[in-house]
Amino acid sequence: MYNLPPRFNADIIRDCPKTEADHWGDLCASLSNAGLGRPLADDDGVLTGEGGWYDTHQFALDAIFHNRMKRYECLTNRSSAAAAVFVPFYAGLDFARNHHHDGAARDAASTDLMVWLTGQFQWGRRMGGLDHFLVAGRTGFDFFRRGSDVDTSRGNGLLMRAARNMSVLVLESTLRHGGDYAVPYPTYFHPRSDADVLRWQDRMRGQRRTRLMAFVGAPGPDTPASIRVIAECKASSACTMLGCTRSPRNTRCRNHTPANIMRLFQKASFCLQPRGDSWTRRSVFDSMVAGCIPVFFHAASAYKQYRWHLPKRHLDYSVYIPDADVRERNVSIEAVLRAIPPATVERMREEVIKLIPTVIYADPRSRLETIKDAFDVAVEGILDLVARIKNGEDLDSDRPVSDDPANLYVSTESTFRPK
Repeated sequence: MYNLPPRFNADIIRDCPKTEADHWGDLCASLSNAGLGRPLADDDGVLTGEGGWYDTHQFALDAIFHNRMKRYECLTNRSSAAAAVFVPFYAGLDFARNHHHDGAARDAASTDLMVWLTGQFQWGRRMGGLDHFLVAGRTGFDFFRRGSDVDTSRGNGLLMRAARNMSVLVLESTLRHGGDYAVPYPTYFHPRSDADVLRWQDRMRGQRRTRLMAFVGAPGPDTPASIRVIAECKASSACTMLGCTRSPRNTRCRNHTPANIMRLFQKASFCLQPRGDSWTRRSVFDSMVAGCIPVFFHAASAYKQYRWHLPKRHLDYSVYIPDADVRERNVSIEAVLRAIPPATVERMREEVIKLIPTVIYADPRSRLETIKDAFDVAVEGILDLVARIKNGEDLDSDRPVSDDPANLYVSTESTFRPK
């Protein structure tokens, strides 16, 4: 791991209070406790800081991952012995503080980083950056949408020119480039020990679920399917929801506490996950931590993302109802879910509960002993990628495809309904 000049990471957080509130929102307060945010203090005494629960911001992964990497047991000070090189540049946080500025301001830190990196021995004498990786805790579109130096309407220049050699861990892949790999959004749960994880999994197995389905969020822009999903939830007595007011200054569920969100997810068997502002939602992972089976309406919401963290057999842990069915065929979501046999529901829920460790980030100040979390899975994925690059393999051959996978768009209703 590089020891970068502080202007690329520590100073970005230090200068947070000096940045206009509109650019950071509530992110400043969320960067305490190694990036986890404030400890929770739930009235029920379950979701508390002592139990590993924090008010974690969905875009805090830059700091969380870096702090975790500092304690990574396989970290080496000898570059010649390293299988891969981590670049602890807070790309997502840099984007957050500058994305309303002009192109020059948005590109400044990224341009300086590339000048610094390309002058390092590890870059030039090893693989020209092909064995380097960084975390950009935003969606890939925030960095890959720029097509040229002239196009400054969106994002920054981080992944242009030499930086394209690096692998970048993002919260959502664009599915268009060879170097961005999706990893889970941070959730509110950051256990300190294996016992914390096992205790929570057992609690979710014994949870009494009184609602068929639940939804937390707001409809994404220009997403008719999500509007239809929300309307059906509102109209059904089997569905419970926490809606969010959408306005230019309020695009998140700021009025709902993490405890309220998690309690709602714990009451439901299925959690509806239509497209939001982009293909993916943080609530996918919050709901899975609550043992709630996710219901997807677009393949890019999970199936084409998170290939290291989620099973290839998608229907083992989730339900898929194509958004075209919802929009055009007036498929009833409630009818689809009620048609799934109870034994199948139990089997799917158990699969979700088993996946909890791989979709959470443990407290960076602690270490799990035998359980691999999302950080461990992501690092293993990167190490495998670099090894394959060294072997001359074509990595594009097994990347998530932009075309719809064969046989994926099969109505869930016909898949689960008894013949």
